[in-house]
Amino acid sequence: MDPLSDVLALLKLRSYVSGGFDAGGDWAVSFGPHDGIKFHAVVTGSCWISVEGEAPVQVNAGECFLLPRGRPFRVASELSVEPVHVSKVMPPQLNGRIVTYNGGGDYLSIGGYFALSEGQSELLLNVLPSLLHIRDRPGSATLHWCVERMRQELLEAQPGDFIVAQQLATIVLVQALRLYLSDRPTHEVGWLSALADKRLRAAIAAMHGAPGQKWTLQTLAREAGMSRTAFAVTFKERAGLSPMDYLTRWRMMQAADRLISTRQSLAEIGLALGYESEKSFSTAFKRVMNCSPRQYGRRQVEAGEAERRLASGREQSFSSIL
Repeated sequence: MDPLSDVLALLKLRSYVSGGFDAGGDWAVSFGPHDGIKFHAVVTGSCWISVEGEAPVQVNAGECFLLPRGRPFRVASELSVEPVHVSKVMPPQLNGRIVTYNGGGDYLSIGGYFALSEGQSELLLNVLPSLLHIRDRPGSATLHWCVERMRQELLEAQPGDFIVAQQLATIVLVQALRLYLSDRPTHEVGWLSALADKRLRAAIAAMHGAPGQKWTLQTLAREAGMSRTAFAVTFKERAGLSPMDYLTRWRMMQAADRLISTRQSLAEIGLALGYESEKSFSTAFKRVMNCSPRQYGRRQVEAGEAERRLASGREQSFSSIL
């Protein structure tokens, strides 16, 4: 697989119910912290998105934004409008449909929520920008088609519309990330910015394809077709961390997945990921994950059991999705 597919597969991306927000006049809605990735696509009209700690950005029809970092945010017709909390605008019983606010008609957006594997997502989400603004541009036809199909599924109650909307939401996320890769702001730093550089992408693909290989800065630079110094400097500037630090994080993501999805011993996992002893593997794991491999395995088993219990007795809240 390619690096983006590698990461999304490892994070065990799950798309939840998509919903719509149809607003009229002056309006503003505030949202608290959230887990996973939130996604909004503007179908008609425009809005201002303000993420805590970031400058406001205007998003127009045909554009969308992703929120990977979970910070509080607000969406508004104008920045001067006093916001209302989302819980007062989007009642949970309207799960998966289009909510009308202030009579609607001026602004319509489609939103989605994507849950990620606990314990691994932070390693990559923390190096993504807190707001990804995907502008309308040539090449976005697939994204527009998916958003329009999602809108139709939400408007027309048909058998299977829930699952269709979920699958479309996943495609929208991937398409949005693709467009961001090809049209990202040059000043942004993070894993996706590194992936957008074809030279760095080649090195990242090599690390993903053979995480257990004894990579050095020199061999990775060779994969990128760059000098050792130029590669190290460019990777750090784009990704926000060194190539070897990225390699260690990727190995630990692989290790975390194997700890809960296989019956391999610690020594076997460590050896497969380039560590000659169980001790050296455990030390690296604890440095990155802040717990030992055994502690991580136990926590994930307990978390999985708790999540299954919660999932069996609840529906996903519409206000938590939008």
